[in-house]
Amino acid sequence: MITTLAGGVGAAKLIDGLSSIVPPEELTIIVNTGDDCEFHGLHISPDLDIITYTLAGLVDEEKGWGIKNDTFNCLEMLEAYGHDTWFRLGDRDLATHIHRTMMLRSGYKLSEVTKDICAKLRIKQRIIPMTDDYFATKIKTDTGIIHFQEYLVKRGAVDVVHGIVYDGVEGAKPAPGVIESIMDAKVVIVCPSNPLVSIGTILAIKGVRQVLRETKAKKIAVSPIIGGTVVKGPADKMMRYLGIEVSALGVAKLYSDFLDIFVMDEVDAPLVHEVEKLGIKAVVTNTLMKTKDDRIRLAKFVLDVASVYKKA
Repeated sequence: MITTLAGGVGAAKLIDGLSSIVPPEELTIIVNTGDDCEFHGLHISPDLDIITYTLAGLVDEEKGWGIKNDTFNCLEMLEAYGHDTWFRLGDRDLATHIHRTMMLRSGYKLSEVTKDICAKLRIKQRIIPMTDDYFATKIKTDTGIIHFQEYLVKRGAVDVVHGIVYDGVEGAKPAPGVIESIMDAKVVIVCPSNPLVSIGTILAIKGVRQVLRETKAKKIAVSPIIGGTVVKGPADKMMRYLGIEVSALGVAKLYSDFLDIFVMDEVDAPLVHEVEKLGIKAVVTNTLMKTKDDRIRLAKFVLDVASVYKKA
């Protein structure tokens, strides 16, 4: 079994590649929920939705999120009524959030709702939220502590970051299946996602980091940092503000207590020796995923390095 730790867009691309190689019943995806928020009275799970829409063939590839060819009639009407509409929710996307919120208010857990959504969208891979409990990633800025979505979407990640708060982490337990899927896996793949607010949140859940150290699975990560920058998102800005080296090496250090193999882009080949000083095997390849073929190529490389599902 292959278990992945996933954030948003970068993770979705690699998982899309993996889904072309790995039988669906053998692929489990543990997804960050620190980005979850309430908007217009609805429970929004951005990373869960990106992964779900990608595997269902619904995602808007150009934006990397939302549903392709969606309309925004509801949002336009809400704006006419004077409501904030900076968080762009399409009409079909809203249906997901309404369905999720109705189930949650009926007493279902987020993991149960996610399973139901996957079944309705005919997704055979197993998608698990990192926790069913309250967990909100918040950012310390000059103007105070704000939710990650406000920092990223509303304010465009322009604020100086003084710290990251995992609100609710003390009481957040792993969702059912999280620990078991890591322990039972042959390979655990840390997707190329923000190491602080996508993967860092999953690692902060009680017991997850420990079980990653204990599992017999091969643990392999793909760097989200290429040549000192990111393809998408604010990871490089956040790392710089928090005094973390903005490089593949900086990411490897964050995972060094449990990682076996680290995949970096070819431009970062000079860092191989420094990464291997951490006790991690370092390998390089082209990690950019511009096309479907790129996603499959990188997924095959990761699995080949981990010695599973080798090419014929």
